Amino acid sequence: MIELRSRADIEAMRPAGRFVAGVLSTLRRETAVGTNLLDLDARAHELIREAGAESCYIDYHPSFGASPFGKVICTSVNDAVLHGLPHDYALGDGDLVSLDFAVSVDGWVADSAVSFVVGTPRPQDLALIETTERALDAAIATATLGNRLGDISAAIGEVARAGGYRVNTDFGGHGVGRVMHGDPHVPNDGRAGRGFALREGLVIAIEPWFLETTDKIYTDPDGWTLRSADGSRGAHSEHTIAITADGPLVLTDRALLEG
Repeated sequence: MIELRSRADIEAMRPAGRFVAGVLSTLRRETAVGTNLLDLDARAHELIREAGAESCYIDYHPSFGASPFGKVICTSVNDAVLHGLPHDYALGDGDLVSLDFAVSVDGWVADSAVSFVVGTPRPQDLALIETTERALDAAIATATLGNRLGDISAAIGEVARAGGYRVNTDFGGHGVGRVMHGDPHVPNDGRAGRGFALREGLVIAIEPWFLETTDKIYTDPDGWTLRSADGSRGAHSEHTIAITADGPLVLTDRALLEG
């Protein structure tokens, strides 16, 4: 069931959005060659405890997960693109890292993801990351009253194909509110003018993710991490946004942290 939030609800969601944005900014700043993925998870856990927030991941056990996730952040590296389960791995020079983080603050959830390279980047990795970011920006720009869900999906797919990437629609965006994953599903490709009519109060996570040379994925033996079928690298960008009469409100905008 698709739920619409009141203006008061959306205001109450701002602290969660700001916290998620702040943690991702902190982790990105602190991550370097040699950083261990388990240390990233521990640092995120520390920040959650300090804020009195609640992880959306640690006890999360959907049908596609082998067991409860058990960690508080997804750390996907190189050919891993989604649901990366933190493990004992020290990042090497040139590794492409995607961090996906969701928490509840005072009962309201925010969800966001960022991709970046530690150390010396490969041009093709920077192009892949930049394409996910442009797709996210294009999708957010279409998230206005009068448009439909298909317009958001179509905007993502158009940017992906223009960049030479294929699109997997098995996993995509979703409704956000009192829980992390709700209706509607927001595919990363679709047909403009189709689907649910965007209404004031709809809060969704939009999350384009692309792989360099394939759209096929498989699940790692850890039961969670999704990897490219051909070993090519992946990138993932995500924001939680609210549809308002004044246009899309990006609740997890890291650019607003100093404002």
